[in-house]
Amino acid sequence: MLEKTCLECGEKVVGRIDKKYCSDHCRNSYNNRMNKDTKNLLRNINNKLRKNYRILSGHPLKDGKTTTTKMRLMDKGFDFEYFTNLYTTKKGNTYYFLYDFGYLPLENDRYMIVKRE
Repeated sequence: MLEKTCLECGEKVVGRIDKKYCSDHCRNSYNNRMNKDTKNLLRNINNKLRKNYRILSGHPLKDGKTTTTKMRLMDKGFDFEYFTNLYTTKKGNTYYFLYDFGYLPLENDRYMIVKRE
């Protein structure tokens, strides 16, 4: 019978035949080490998306929409490069969405903020 060793620390693994780690600590350490390179990139992008979402959702809506200026959004730290999806209407208007909140660029650096129902 083949003796299995922990992928993280090399200790003997006891238990199920498909077990790879000797403890939860080793399993977590191994996975954190393996995902370290992409984790920072993903964390930074998700933080920017989350911040943009909080900024949009912080605007009081009337009938599911409101308007604001580009400067007000930028003053709160809004980053226009980060959004989750685009929606183009039949008229050709492109809405930039962060999950269920979106914005539409208007004239004179104004933006309409909408909430998708």
